[in-house]
Amino acid sequence: MTTVLIVEDEPITLRVFSKILSKRGGLDVKHTEDVEEIIQIAQAGEADIILMDLSLTNSVYQGKSVDGIKIAQMLKADPQTAKLPIILAATHAMDGDREHVCKLSGADDYISKQVVDSTLFVERIRAVLAK
Repeated sequence: MTTVLIVEDEPITLRVFSKILSKRGGLDVKHTEDVEEIIQIAQAGEADIILMDLSLTNSVYQGKSVDGIKIAQMLKADPQTAKLPIILAATHAMDGDREHVCKLSGADDYISKQVVDSTLFVERIRAVLAK
């Protein structure tokens, strides 16, 4: 089964993403905000894709606050996790921001947290997985 690691600090968004991906998408879902655990899961190959909040207000790595961009950069810089697809999610994702955020972070996609069409949301995750 395909596993999505959701890195999200907002409980309601986590619950919505988890439900859509597991119920409508038939995907296995894991969750953590702990940066060490994210790296460990990625290195162990326990996730097929990461869906990560852009801001992550509570995440700290080696004593410093980190956001989704920084975590994506770290994962993409590690040869062991570089090929793991990452989708960054933002509350106010703008179309023009997509290229900038993906280039800056190394992420494979950038989406809005406002899921209007759950089928389209699952299709977008699957499309990134298929690349």
